[in-house]
Amino acid sequence: MEASGLIILFFGDVVGKPGRRLLAEELPKLRARYGADAVVANGENASQGVGIKPDAADFLLAAGVDVITTGNHVYRHREIYPYLDHQLRIVRPYNFLPTNPGRGVTVVDTPGGRLGVVNLSGELFLKPARSPFEVVGEALDQLEGVRNVLVDLHAEATSEKVAMGHFLAGRVSAVVGTHTHVRTADARVLEGGTAYITDVGMCGSRDSVIGVKKETVIERFVTQMPMRFDVAEGDIWLEGVVIRLGNNGRAESIEPVESNGRRN
Repeated sequence: MEASGLIILFFGDVVGKPGRRLLAEELPKLRARYGADAVVANGENASQGVGIKPDAADFLLAAGVDVITTGNHVYRHREIYPYLDHQLRIVRPYNFLPTNPGRGVTVVDTPGGRLGVVNLSGELFLKPARSPFEVVGEALDQLEGVRNVLVDLHAEATSEKVAMGHFLAGRVSAVVGTHTHVRTADARVLEGGTAYITDVGMCGSRDSVIGVKKETVIERFVTQMPMRFDVAEGDIWLEGVVIRLGNNGRAESIEPVESNGRRN
């Protein structure tokens, strides 16, 4: 096994204030427990369960998150537009239009070395401007010389995420899936040393329907009528993964991480 290199904690979609609050409370302990050099979290649902506002992004960064990734709801709140342009530690899907606010690639310095982060949107059902398979090479070209590279593919279809994992196997350190809020059981290291999981889950309520109050979602399915979806506040859990890289940027392991603030 290669000597230990960068250790990354990655957390799934942070849902509303309950998810933000628990992540901030638990992050110092989790960072110490796993010896993490870098923390990345998907902030796609950090503000009222949909999109992200500057105050929520500032809160996550102040809590110890090094990079915030996003997804299809990133532009829900207009006040985030200028923030995306000037804050280098938040990214939006690279395969949105180049003229859209923000960037899809960033690099941060960590105690374990430089970490490059690429954010992509799945094409199936989400319909971004460009295919993630078409442009990911272009995104990686911007990270030439960066050994440790993590890709967050924010996508609906499991098939698309699995395909991207194999497409990038041996080319990046990790491919992690977000968006569906349900953690999958397929965390593994692919050929070539690329850590992979189809979906890391969410930071939000398990007594819910993917972070939303279950009663309103059930009513929506039963009545087929529009409903206001509010963030659920009970039984909050953090879900993510810890990824250990060797000095060559190749993954040695990927393991699920979870905490509800009581079982520590």
